Amino acid sequence: MGWRLSHIFRHPIKAHGREELSEVTLEAGRCLPHDRRWAVAHEAAMVMPGWNPCMNFTRGAKTAALQAIDARFDADKAEITLTHPNRESLTFAPDSAQGQAAFLNWVAPLMAGGRAQPARLVAAGRGMTDTDFESVSILNHASNKALGEKLGADLGLNRWRGNLWLDGLEPWEEFDLVGREIAIGTVRLKVVERIGRCRATMVDCATGRIDHDTLGVLEKAYDHTDFGVYATVTQGGTIRPGDRAELAA
Repeated sequence: MGWRLSHIFRHPIKAHGREELSEVTLEAGRCLPHDRRWAVAHEAAMVMPGWNPCMNFTRGAKTAALQAIDARFDADKAEITLTHPNRESLTFAPDSAQGQAAFLNWVAPLMAGGRAQPARLVAAGRGMTDTDFESVSILNHASNKALGEKLGADLGLNRWRGNLWLDGLEPWEEFDLVGREIAIGTVRLKVVERIGRCRATMVDCATGRIDHDTLGVLEKAYDHTDFGVYATVTQGGTIRPGDRAELAA
């Protein structure tokens, strides 16, 4: 089949930046380490202990400027560095009161008016993924290219906020993997469901401005607004870009 893992991304703070990794060690039943470890509860949120649905958090679907954030998490120092084209970079400790205050001051100018404003960073002891189970998102370069051709544009990778990108599949072949297990190196992932998409995917991550009607074109061309699939890790291990991917035996 000639499938390959091409890119690995994680998102330390849900909807507030992404970072590319040169390798990652996955554990069975868990999302990527430190992926969506924190989320930004808004002032109208009703956050309960543990996992909470995304309606409680500030995100790019409501505030496009958030999509232009890049992030880097230093696990040794327990610090995150955020950058944005319209803000000076910020390095802070998200678990400290001082760090949280610095983050809230930094992100406030990016927020859209008329929306519930960010109130605090929260953590759940697990990744605050969009699914109520700890998921890893798998995306297909060929599907991204096919949609970009419909739009007449190079959509890039960042707007999709994915974890693992695969090369070598046919366009939309990832949907045929639902219910099946794939192997990447020593890692095994069971594909669970397709990913329904929101308005955050319409935003250019270089500028934080809406540039393409991804949802409208998906609906018109394919009769759905899905892109990528969610999977769960059934066998852990370390993976790197360039690793072979295939259907598990």
